Amino acid sequence: MTYRVNQSQLGVAIGKNSESESPQNGDSALFYPAINNIFGSQQKLRFMMKSQSLIIATLTLVAIIFEGPLSAQERWQRGQNIQPVFEGWERNTDGSFNMVFGYLNRNYEEQPVIPVGPNNLFEPGPPDQNQPTHFYNRRQQFVFSVRVPADWDPEQDLTWSVTHNGRTDHAYGHLWPVWEIDGGVRRLNRGTGTAQGFTDNQRPSIRVEGNLEHFEVSLPNSLEIVVVAGDDGIPPPNPRLASRNPRRGPKSQAIVDPRKAAATGLAVTWLHWRGPGTVTFSPQVPEIGEGGRAVTQVRFSEPGTYQLQAIADDTVYVTPTTVTVTVKSSQP
Repeated sequence: MTYRVNQSQLGVAIGKNSESESPQNGDSALFYPAINNIFGSQQKLRFMMKSQSLIIATLTLVAIIFEGPLSAQERWQRGQNIQPVFEGWERNTDGSFNMVFGYLNRNYEEQPVIPVGPNNLFEPGPPDQNQPTHFYNRRQQFVFSVRVPADWDPEQDLTWSVTHNGRTDHAYGHLWPVWEIDGGVRRLNRGTGTAQGFTDNQRPSIRVEGNLEHFEVSLPNSLEIVVVAGDDGIPPPNPRLASRNPRRGPKSQAIVDPRKAAATGLAVTWLHWRGPGTVTFSPQVPEIGEGGRAVTQVRFSEPGTYQLQAIADDTVYVTPTTVTVTVKSSQP
């Protein structure tokens, strides 16, 4: 059974410490005006006692309800699954298609590393489709795309499977017409505007300065990486969007946050894409200076081979560039 208690009843049940605000004779008329005209004093007293007992029981239930999600949220810090997500598909000028994927890491703290293999694979075809092996917390949208040929069967699924904490989840990519995405879909999902937008918007560009693709560093040294980013100026800067307080939800959970690009119309965000341990970027969203140069320092927690991505973002479209870093142990 569900009980509903209005705000005024909750106020009486909670009560006040002041004697002047304590229930007095006849106070029931404030909350049950019809009762005084129907029942006698004894019936009124019994009714009030039952009502107050009901209110106390309801408040206890409310306290339990509010306590539950807090405890559950604590349990969600780690130990939960990774849900891959199919975002939709895009057309390429050569006739091929991009199937776009993201994911939901249900953990609020745990950022697992799941290497490509039985626990992180695509099928049919090669299991490695450049999917991430390091998973940031919560909902990450439009993370990467997989190109399929022009003659791909619209009814053929491209399945991304991820197993973590004893559970396997799948995302099924396909070319159904209703799943085609464009700039309008991205704007709506990223919270940067409506479906009506700039039809001539081009994707931003980004490259590593010197066209380098591989770096080496020995612990505990940091690594400096410079990228050069550019854009066509569409959409123009949107200071209002840049200053907007984020609402709790998927749009505010993204590491590649379009609000960071809104002030100037372009931003660069660094991601730990693959590799063990912890990667720290200082800063993760570097300032873009003259000539589109953006400089960041990178530190690694342990040796290994890492892939890092720098993402150019114009608030609608994103363009990645990837570098590989070999991190060696500290010298004796």
